[in-house]
Amino acid sequence: MEIRGTTIVAVKKDGKTVVAGDGQVTAGQTVIMKGNAKKVRRLYDGKVVVGFAGSVADAFTLCDHFEEMLQKYSGNLMRSAVALAQLWRGDKGLRQLEAMMIVADSKEMFVLDGTGNVIEPENGIAAIGSGGNYALAAARALCKKTDLSAREIAVEAMTVASEICIFTNDNFTVEEV
Repeated sequence: MEIRGTTIVAVKKDGKTVVAGDGQVTAGQTVIMKGNAKKVRRLYDGKVVVGFAGSVADAFTLCDHFEEMLQKYSGNLMRSAVALAQLWRGDKGLRQLEAMMIVADSKEMFVLDGTGNVIEPENGIAAIGSGGNYALAAARALCKKTDLSAREIAVEAMTVASEICIFTNDNFTVEEV
């Protein structure tokens, strides 16, 4: 599934997890509709951070379902992520939703998609969206070669993506758990 229109990066380092996303909403291939959208949000009394890429309406629907799972499973991130993936994959209506999510708390991080994947990223770094590969490469390099904090790495990785990907801007939302 190719998702265009945003970049989300998550970095886990030194006991901190940071999720950052840009604010651009793009209509088709040519029009920037909005530059200050919030695609990273806190759930479950601020203990969980979610970043989403893809269709905004689809992503909000999935965030609502994920929050229900967090409530149902008392904030257990892995169990909630698996339950959402099962629901997303198994429900005829939800199966049509086109989005990806990174979900994280202070201990765990997962990438979720509509094919049923619940992936815990290697090395504590994940990225999704149209500029995701740029942000992922930058974050990996910065983690290996610098002493920057998780927040600094996430912001620098997003900056790199915003300078390369036409669907990503430099109006970032950054959340840390």
